[in-house]
Amino acid sequence: MTANLQQTAGLLPASIDASLANSNPDTVRIQAAISSCPAGQAVTLTTGSSGQNAFLSGPITLTSGVTLWIDQGVTLFASRSPVDFDTGAGNCGTAAGDGKSCNALITASKTQNSGVVGDGIIDGRGGSVLTSGANAGIMTWWDVAMLNKSTGKSQNNPRMIQIFGGSNFTLYRITVQNAPAFHVVPNTVSGFTAWGVKILTPTLAYSKPGYACPAGSSPDPTTPATSPSTCFTPETTKNTDGIDPGQSNNVLIAYSYFSGGDDNIAIKASGSAAALSHRIVHSHFYYGHGMSIGSETNSGVDGIEMRDLSIDGQDSQNGVGIRIKSDDGRGGEVKNISYQQICMRNVKEPMIFDPYYSPGNHTSAPNFHDITVSGFHYLGSAKYGGGTLTFNGYAYNGTLNPLKITLDNVIFDSAPKISNASHNGGPTPPSNTQFIMGPGPVNFTVASSAANNVTITELPKNSQSALDCSQAFVSFPSSASPF
Repeated sequence: MTANLQQTAGLLPASIDASLANSNPDTVRIQAAISSCPAGQAVTLTTGSSGQNAFLSGPITLTSGVTLWIDQGVTLFASRSPVDFDTGAGNCGTAAGDGKSCNALITASKTQNSGVVGDGIIDGRGGSVLTSGANAGIMTWWDVAMLNKSTGKSQNNPRMIQIFGGSNFTLYRITVQNAPAFHVVPNTVSGFTAWGVKILTPTLAYSKPGYACPAGSSPDPTTPATSPSTCFTPETTKNTDGIDPGQSNNVLIAYSYFSGGDDNIAIKASGSAAALSHRIVHSHFYYGHGMSIGSETNSGVDGIEMRDLSIDGQDSQNGVGIRIKSDDGRGGEVKNISYQQICMRNVKEPMIFDPYYSPGNHTSAPNFHDITVSGFHYLGSAKYGGGTLTFNGYAYNGTLNPLKITLDNVIFDSAPKISNASHNGGPTPPSNTQFIMGPGPVNFTVASSAANNVTITELPKNSQSALDCSQAFVSFPSSASPF
């Protein structure tokens, strides 16, 4: 399929879809091509003969065995009209209801052997002014997302790629950017691969170099917008998670790049199925809340390997490195978790292991054990020094689930702080934690405490050197990156 539209500097001219009658001119023909495509083949979006390089679509649905291929130089843009994504409740583009009133731009439901590939771009236009609904002309998608902070209500914004069930779904080399909400969510999928993928929010189309937004141009977390914001940073693009596998198994995320306004990757387990056998390897993280497990862990997380990752938090005020987070309203067993060869710098909170992440209701106790961090090197931060570390196990009303963690060759170039700030009614950390230190060196100290149930087992130390991070950190591979 050839493009009919022209984009410049990552934006479509507002005149293209100012009229609701033209809010998604390519949806029907893209969907028709997918629906008629034989299994084992692809629908390819290509440039036009006169330089056309863009498609504009509302929600589309993939079918089994069919791949959507977006060529290099082509961008598939999402409609900025909430009506196009609304599920029928009429709340898409607002902070009302349960926050689930929008369909995704691309949905795959119970498909086998489908995917999205190519060196092109999928752009959610999160910073563009809405053209329909209660907030038309008043807010962008990201202004709507900020309503969660300013009003406490759940924003209704569309995700970019949503996979429900099925097996063997592939993302290859594609760029997904400027998502109004989560970028990619594989839920209850058996066999998911993301290889060479780039997640970036916001891009230069909606920001300034260095994210140097002028005062008053970004969403205000204390006050709902009365006119559209004009400049955004990762801190003002809320809930733009990168890839969030939920209740899935046999997940591979490799050679990929993540920068956004929330969890770069978050492994979740909230339904009837556990999250099993994930490998996150050879990848790079920038702005965001890092490599997370949780918050939902109630159906169990088992067998997660994270290896050869670089995390450069750019000294963001919300930067996180590696963490496991849950609470006793949605907690469960998280075990056999391995972090290997982790290079990190400029991160406010390099490690968080916290079963008191949110207020719970004492119905589902978190249990984090058999956690290993091996070959971890934190190079420091001009703003945060060695950062802050949180270690908490769970204890409540006679239930004791200690955090059981091994730290092996864990080196900080600047001494970290050990958090002693309690969270959501939990004890003062570090608490209820059983540390095994070694055999590689660990160059920070945690004090044993009978009162807080903290024990430390020191293994015989070897003379292993700190992990070499001299080649770990690379620039984000996109000319649209503001940093």
